[in-house]
Amino acid sequence: MRTRNLILSICGAAAIFFAGAAIGANRFSKPSSVVHVITVRFKAEATAEQKDAVVKGIDKMAAEIPGIKSVWTKTLKVQGQNYSNAFVMEFESQKAFEAYADHAAHKEWEKAYLQIRDQSTTHDITN
Repeated sequence: MRTRNLILSICGAAAIFFAGAAIGANRFSKPSSVVHVITVRFKAEATAEQKDAVVKGIDKMAAEIPGIKSVWTKTLKVQGQNYSNAFVMEFESQKAFEAYADHAAHKEWEKAYLQIRDQSTTHDITN
């Protein structure tokens, strides 16, 4: 009887432990979207107005290009000497991301951006 109670207690404790672990497990997804991350160092002579126009231009561009799901333009922190801004765009698919490069709205945005960009890094990520 004692052995039976001990076994039942151990099984009960194990069930409670595993139920708690399952409930407390972090849930995450691995979407197939493409995330396009750009960090920028602007030219020293770039004005605040020019920089602001480039950042606002990202929203305008995103509204015109099919397949852009989300944009992030408020920079909190950027690493790298004299880098000041980071932009992120999420595309619904790799096909949408590839079409973005040649889209007229992107080409128009680049006219303002490339005039004041000193250097940038780009990272494109998907699953």
